[in-house]
Amino acid sequence: MRRWLALLVAATTSLVLIALLVPMALLIRAVAENGAMSRATAAAESVAVTVGTPDLALAVEQVSRPVTVFLPDGSTVGTRAARSDAVRLSATGRSVTAETPGGREVLVSAQSAGGTAVIRVFVPDAELMRGVREAWLALALLGFGLVALGIVLADRLALAVTRPVDGLARVSHRLAGGDLTARAEPGGPPEVRSVALALNHLAGRIDELLAAERESVADLSHRLRTPLTGLRLDVESLRDPEEAARVQARVDALERAVSAVITEARRRSAGRDSCDAAAVVRERVRFWSVLAEDQGREVSVSVPEEELPVAVGAQELAACVDALLGNVFAHTPEGVSMTVRLRPRPKGALLTVEDAGPGFEPALLERGNSGGGSTGLGLDIARRTAESSGGGLAVSRSAEGGARVELTFSSP
Repeated sequence: MRRWLALLVAATTSLVLIALLVPMALLIRAVAENGAMSRATAAAESVAVTVGTPDLALAVEQVSRPVTVFLPDGSTVGTRAARSDAVRLSATGRSVTAETPGGREVLVSAQSAGGTAVIRVFVPDAELMRGVREAWLALALLGFGLVALGIVLADRLALAVTRPVDGLARVSHRLAGGDLTARAEPGGPPEVRSVALALNHLAGRIDELLAAERESVADLSHRLRTPLTGLRLDVESLRDPEEAARVQARVDALERAVSAVITEARRRSAGRDSCDAAAVVRERVRFWSVLAEDQGREVSVSVPEEELPVAVGAQELAACVDALLGNVFAHTPEGVSMTVRLRPRPKGALLTVEDAGPGFEPALLERGNSGGGSTGLGLDIARRTAESSGGGLAVSRSAEGGARVELTFSSP
């Protein structure tokens, strides 16, 4: 936007300056030419007064420009010049101005005792254009300066608009990533301030809805626990022990399912969690290393010693790491080596799991697709976990020809 606005102002300013400066430049040249011709005419008239008098030669010498006096008898006084058609026309008693090679000539007729004399004053092109080029250069510099000033002002104006818009975009990305504490700072034009206030109102409304959802979840837990408790009491009153055990097992399974649903609902409504990615990855690799040792797999691990916080809960990240490592064990032959690397990145972390196996097709990233008879949900779970933190998943081939899975997580 800043670039387009600067170009628009530059084009508009250039058109206005062209419409203003071109006529001004032509006017300056016309004024210079008229001044030179007026001075030449005055000089010719001053000489014309002395025609027919002894002071003619002295008057011609005192003029600081080439002057020629064509006398009626055919002789000339002053600078030698050809008797042109314009001179012959002026000899009829008319004063004329004519173009001549290298400049212009001013011809003034004067009556004498012997007939009509013609005084010719030559005005060179240099005198006609004296000071014009310097004035044109000044106008050009003025035009370029005004265009540059217009571009700078346009850039400042565009920055005043784009900076609040960029802030709105950053806040919206933070809200999309789960950071519901993000708020926009109203600024810029009234329309942009209105959008910022609307975005802040939307974020506040989302907080209110999530708070209402948490209350609903808490109410739901109480509502479901009560009938489950009553059902458990009814089971205990059954006379048949086998029937009571069977129903009790069903009640326990139902209670576990309800508890899992309530826990998941609470987790989703509680907002974005965070954990130390280095500790989680280190612990899960230690868990899988036992199976890797049994299968003769060489595991290369690179995890930083310092804490590496990411915007994912510890359980979600552990499930994500388990899904990636489980894929290696499930889809590569025993003895195939694998590498797990975790390193910091700007505003987040990068987790890489690669192996020396046969690799797999990118189509396996789609939910439900699997190349080994599994559910095909592991990579999709990993992708969704990474995206929930503002990151993503990328799949490529490793240096050994196997699969390389890269997960990016953002900072909390």
